[in-house]
Amino acid sequence: MLDGGEADECADELDAASSPDEGSHRKITRHESLDIEATAAPPRNYSHEKDTGAATMLRLAFQSIGVVYGDIGTSPLYVFASTFTGGIAHEDDVIGVLSLIFYTITLVPLIKYVFIVLRANDNGYGGTFAMYSLICRYAKVGLMPSQQAEDGEVSNFRLQLPSRRLRRATGVKEVLEKSSFAKHFLLIATMLGTAMVIGDGILTPCISVLSAVGGLKNATDAMTEERIAWISVAILVILFGVQSLGTDKVGYSFAPIITSWFLSIGSIGVFNLIKYDPKVLKAVNPNYIVDYFLRNGKEAWISLGAVVLCITGVEALFADVGHFTVRSIQLSMCVVAFPSLMLAYAGQASYLRKHPENVAETFYKSIPGGVYWPMFVLALLSAIIASQAMISGTFSIVQQSLSLGCFPRVKIVHTSSKLEGQVYIPEMNYFLMLACVVVTAFFKSTVKIGNAYGIAVVLVMALTSGFLVLIMIMIWKTHILLVLSYTAVIGAVELLYLSSVLYKFDQGGYLPLSFAALLISLMLLWNYVHRKRYAYELHHKFPAEKLLEINADPKFLRIPGLALFFSDLAHGIPPIFHHYLANIPALHSALVFVSIKTLPIGRVPPGERFLFRRLGPGDMLVFHCAARYGYGDARGEREAFDEILVRGLKEFLLEEGAGEEIGAAVEREWRAGVVHLLGETEVVAGEGSGLLKRLAIDYAFNLLKRNLRREEEVLPIPRRQLLKVGMTMEL
Repeated sequence: MLDGGEADECADELDAASSPDEGSHRKITRHESLDIEATAAPPRNYSHEKDTGAATMLRLAFQSIGVVYGDIGTSPLYVFASTFTGGIAHEDDVIGVLSLIFYTITLVPLIKYVFIVLRANDNGYGGTFAMYSLICRYAKVGLMPSQQAEDGEVSNFRLQLPSRRLRRATGVKEVLEKSSFAKHFLLIATMLGTAMVIGDGILTPCISVLSAVGGLKNATDAMTEERIAWISVAILVILFGVQSLGTDKVGYSFAPIITSWFLSIGSIGVFNLIKYDPKVLKAVNPNYIVDYFLRNGKEAWISLGAVVLCITGVEALFADVGHFTVRSIQLSMCVVAFPSLMLAYAGQASYLRKHPENVAETFYKSIPGGVYWPMFVLALLSAIIASQAMISGTFSIVQQSLSLGCFPRVKIVHTSSKLEGQVYIPEMNYFLMLACVVVTAFFKSTVKIGNAYGIAVVLVMALTSGFLVLIMIMIWKTHILLVLSYTAVIGAVELLYLSSVLYKFDQGGYLPLSFAALLISLMLLWNYVHRKRYAYELHHKFPAEKLLEINADPKFLRIPGLALFFSDLAHGIPPIFHHYLANIPALHSALVFVSIKTLPIGRVPPGERFLFRRLGPGDMLVFHCAARYGYGDARGEREAFDEILVRGLKEFLLEEGAGEEIGAAVEREWRAGVVHLLGETEVVAGEGSGLLKRLAIDYAFNLLKRNLRREEEVLPIPRRQLLKVGMTMEL
């Protein structure tokens, strides 16, 4: 956190930005965008919705099946087995659990996510991180200090808010803006959501692949639990080994396979219903849930931790909306996924009414003998696809966190030239692979992994609900009765499930919470030092009025060319400039101080990428440039960064009436040569710092920094044009 004085000065900096700046690039080129703001209209607005015909909508709906539903679609592999670990005590318990499954899938994935949460997307981006960005744009609750008033002029940034119920929305907004606790709580909650998604990226491959491979036990008695675990490990290693190819290359067959899976489990469900006990359909009566709890008491409550596994992967519905449209996901859920899952679970329940002794192997035992091997292959492929979807989702959310300074530097590789959202992160891939191998080899059982999985699933759902309530009140301005109804129904269900999964903390539930504690600690440390570094640059920025003195000083040699000084500072001249002058008494003829910053939006249109200011008089070619990206934007441009920057700078000079001569001078210096100057920064705790701060900065942070990517590897800087300037920051 920033100290009091640092926070005040950062606030002063932002206030100064709010006032008109004579040299600001106020006129921004507008480009038509396919993205429409999530809150551009009252509740019936759908963000990122494209004008699509019926054929296109059907195609998108079909494609979404392969990407969105792999995880929830493979949950029939293990839900009943995980719920009745001690066997079925009463024949109606099967109907009670089926009723729980029916209403859980109806309330959470269908009603909450498909018909409510999908509308809370941020220009097509979903997940808790996108919801946090929406809230930060509406209320000043973000902790990143490099904000500029002009950022609100970016077309994707704007929020056109309805006016009804304004007083309540304004009141909540003011409370959040005035509360330091609320700001930090929202950030930590977002980090927790990120950590839990990463936890899903570990546990989904483990439980899905292990459950699918477990079908081999029915084929031969020689297949022990140990062998199944090691076969699963081998498959997982291969799966992570092909991640560098990218989803675009390894995922062409996802939709046909998952569609075949849904049609197969639905058809088998119908077969089992007719063959065994069609009376299980009376589970639509919620009274069977009440009877189940009355018969089993505490054991029924404990079993909720396994029942909730029927909705694993629901965050994928929201997180992947940007690749499709809201309506296409609604269509695929209502027409394919929901009915197929209901029929599959009903068929399994019907089978268990006649064969309760086979509950530990419900899925494979309930498959008709003639289709056993085809279903085994299909189950294995579907489990791999479900794992692939969560791994890709993990990469995406780490990219978002990294962009806003909330995650240690890692390498982002864009694997598709068509879709910027498809990324690969080598460091995270190796971490996930190692974690999956260890978890699978150690637990060996889907029951224990399920205990861990439940906590990750429910915590993310609860965090999404919390953010959604804030969006309902502040941005949508939903009627208070509807907000209370949502909280009373959906919120109560999720809290009940959360209480159950936390009960199994010592039976594997500690695993995702341990991952989360480690990841949140790393993210908080990185974010803390990131903000402290910004405060240091703000305190030690170079006085702009001294530029004239330097320009007139004969001891500074003027050399042709363009120098780009990179820093985090959104306003003014960074201290790297002073360090450079102290070591090299020479200045390039054109100087641009560049701040690479990420806005709390998914993408910044290319025509609105740069914001320029003139820092010196007309005869001096000295400028400040804020290069603005969304958290989903690729940083590696198809053209050279300096070429795009110079083009934008020339447009800015023409719009400001500087004349073509100045623009031509800038281009001449650019063609004479470009050098990118970056601070080689060593950060240390300031004199008088406490023990905890010294441990955090001098040891923990610097250990991370030494073992992760260097700054120039995540910035658009050609290495042959890079010059580093050493400097030490005492934070």
